[in-house]
Amino acid sequence: MSKALPPPTAAAPQADLSQDQDACYLALKTRDARFDGRFFTGVTSTGIYCRPVCAVRAPRRENCRFFQLAAQAEQAGFRPCLRCRPELAPQALSWSTTDARQILAQAAARWLDNPANWPQPAGEPPAMERLAAHLGVSDRHLRRVFEAAMGVSPLQYLQTRRLLSAKQLLADTDLPITEVALSSGFSSLRRFNAAFVEHYGLNPSQWRRPDGLTPPGARQRAREVRLGFRPPYGLGRLAAFFAQRRLDGVEVVEPLPQGLRLSRTLALPAPDGQPAQGWVQAEWDPLRHQVRLRTSETLQPCLPLLIRRVRQWLDLDADPEAIDAVLAPHFGPLQGLRVPGTLDGFELAVRAVLGQQVTVAAARTLTQRLVDRFGQALPPDPQTPAGLSRLFPAPQVLAGDGDAQAMAQALGEIGIVRQRQQAVIALARAVCEGRLRLDGGAALEATLQALVALPGIGDWTARYIAMRALRWPDAFPAGDVVLQNALGTRHAGGSPRAIQQATEAASAAWRPWRSYAVIHLWAQAAPRPGPSARLPTSPPPISEGVRLPG
Repeated sequence: MSKALPPPTAAAPQADLSQDQDACYLALKTRDARFDGRFFTGVTSTGIYCRPVCAVRAPRRENCRFFQLAAQAEQAGFRPCLRCRPELAPQALSWSTTDARQILAQAAARWLDNPANWPQPAGEPPAMERLAAHLGVSDRHLRRVFEAAMGVSPLQYLQTRRLLSAKQLLADTDLPITEVALSSGFSSLRRFNAAFVEHYGLNPSQWRRPDGLTPPGARQRAREVRLGFRPPYGLGRLAAFFAQRRLDGVEVVEPLPQGLRLSRTLALPAPDGQPAQGWVQAEWDPLRHQVRLRTSETLQPCLPLLIRRVRQWLDLDADPEAIDAVLAPHFGPLQGLRVPGTLDGFELAVRAVLGQQVTVAAARTLTQRLVDRFGQALPPDPQTPAGLSRLFPAPQVLAGDGDAQAMAQALGEIGIVRQRQQAVIALARAVCEGRLRLDGGAALEATLQALVALPGIGDWTARYIAMRALRWPDAFPAGDVVLQNALGTRHAGGSPRAIQQATEAASAAWRPWRSYAVIHLWAQAAPRPGPSARLPTSPPPISEGVRLPG
């Protein structure tokens, strides 16, 4: 067993590794997957940098340099390993609620991690200027703070993210190199080629894996992309959560002897600005600590964005050791508990609205009617997994195309009450008009305020959406009955507002991972599955369960 590295804290996600060199080397020698993505090893004798799980023989201690970011290793002149492939490593998820500089640096890193921000739209300023404007600071101040926190400039960080994303597309897809460049945020093939030669000393075509590529003129196949995660992974709870909410035609949940397979339909914005519609399938490989991802041909140009959303959907970047360091004293080891995310923030928000004040089963029935009535048929594809046939309704459809009254009437015909009708339409319009963004790169406080300003959406629903769509690890709906009972504040007396304030204060010891505490407590309160349940052995399924009205 390797010596434990100190878990990353919310306030200092990029702590200095200089005091942990021996621990890093022991983790490297034992190939401990718990530390995957928490550091990278540059080997001075080869000029290569690797993940701690790399299968090659461990280098000599004096030849190792340790970095917390791939961008730091590349800045020092190291190239990514072709065997362990650093682009597959889970990313770091850290939040700060106290240090303003850390908050700014982390917000900038999340913006730079989002492939949707990589291309430069026509008439728009370069990425660094857009980032500074997004954060409301000068680009000089942003550079200074980011370099102090991360050890590299924001532009270097962005370049590494683009190059590693392109490297994965070159290795795992048949996309033409021009499309790979466009999908990775490069404005021209010339710049793309120059960046590869400058950083890695090789042309992009030299990173292609010759095995299994589609012959010229042949139809592209749905190829696998591998995504790493840190063990342990609480797969049973995640399977139960998705199975309880599965929509016919949109999602398929298949338990496997050694894992789980999830399939679903979705639409994504493509690099050319047109929506791409298709399907995605994720299958766990527990022995390798990986998820194997297959997609339709139509979604392959969107792979960088899709990979990011899949990582958020399945919470692949969670660090169980860091989470347990805070929560295990209160609940015991959480055994790799994940917070289920979403591939489509708008879909999640609509489902959250329809699930207010009703059971999970009733919410699923209403949402199924919505899909059957307004969902678009999936484009034909002979490789589509069985059971997938429809897309979740787009926000443009549920906004009513300018006729809110007709849409409200149509929603009423499928059993949605008036208050929920107004909420769904207002939500769809806010998304269509760009007033509301529902993904992991959205500004947290501004999004929460925009949500509660919509009719029919209260604090509980807004925080639930933030937990799953915005990937806020500290989301805490203090008005939830299960949480109030767990903390002993529900019967302490006082007004509902006073009870919520007491619940919020009592949960402070769970920061910054209160979302995981919430999921754990909901799971404990949920009814256990019956003997006929065909899911992997696991704790009881998660439920939004009992709560005060949102």
